[in-house]
Amino acid sequence: MARAALPGRPLSAAAPVPAVPASVGGEWRTATITALEHPTPTTVLLRFDVPDRIPHLPGQHCVVRLRAEDGYTAQRSYSILSAPHEPCVELLMERYEDGEVSGFFADVAAVGDEIEMRLPIGGFFVWDGATPAVGLGGGTGAVPLVSMVRYARHLGVPDLVRVGVAARTAADVPCLAELEAAGALVATTRERRGARGFGRFRPEEVAELAAGAGVAFVCGSTAFAGGATRLLLDAGVGRDAIRIEQFGPSGD
Repeated sequence: MARAALPGRPLSAAAPVPAVPASVGGEWRTATITALEHPTPTTVLLRFDVPDRIPHLPGQHCVVRLRAEDGYTAQRSYSILSAPHEPCVELLMERYEDGEVSGFFADVAAVGDEIEMRLPIGGFFVWDGATPAVGLGGGTGAVPLVSMVRYARHLGVPDLVRVGVAARTAADVPCLAELEAAGALVATTRERRGARGFGRFRPEEVAELAAGAGVAFVCGSTAFAGGATRLLLDAGVGRDAIRIEQFGPSGD
């Protein structure tokens, strides 16, 4: 199999909730790309076979590393899209302009390529599989929430996880059909959809989603995270119950 290389830098050959620590876990392992799709012009969906990996919890992330022949490395963290019970590790990456790692996966990588991966990582932004939860995601910030939705369905408790996703258009929502089938609220700011029309999350919508939740997850840009957190607080969710994962306006 081909060992993946940074663009321009050829490489040398070089069920129940898992009982794993919700923190940094595992050694670097070889991950082989088994499927690669482009759901939108700006995203890439990848599935990896990672032998002997430590099972992750919904909401955790992994680190992927590319290594060049001259020893140069580049690595980035990505939320895991797949649920713990799924046989592969599934990632959805947004392709950033001038993004070294995301650009490689979007434009160069192919099925059969091998990269290095470390997982699972993270202990704060994790759903335990039992606590009623609400999740608000902005754009690709919906990725870890999809993992939670899938796992809740697998456990036979789909109603335990309620999700709202905001994006410019429906095409910008990861796994749109899957989320809507799970009853997710989808708010689009640049596109009118059905009776809801368009616009950001409304206080009454968030209040309905958050009713009875024991934990809340917010994932998205810094601006999105701030607004979503305020809506949750206004809906009566305790600050200590809100777990936030945010990313800046640029990145990889």
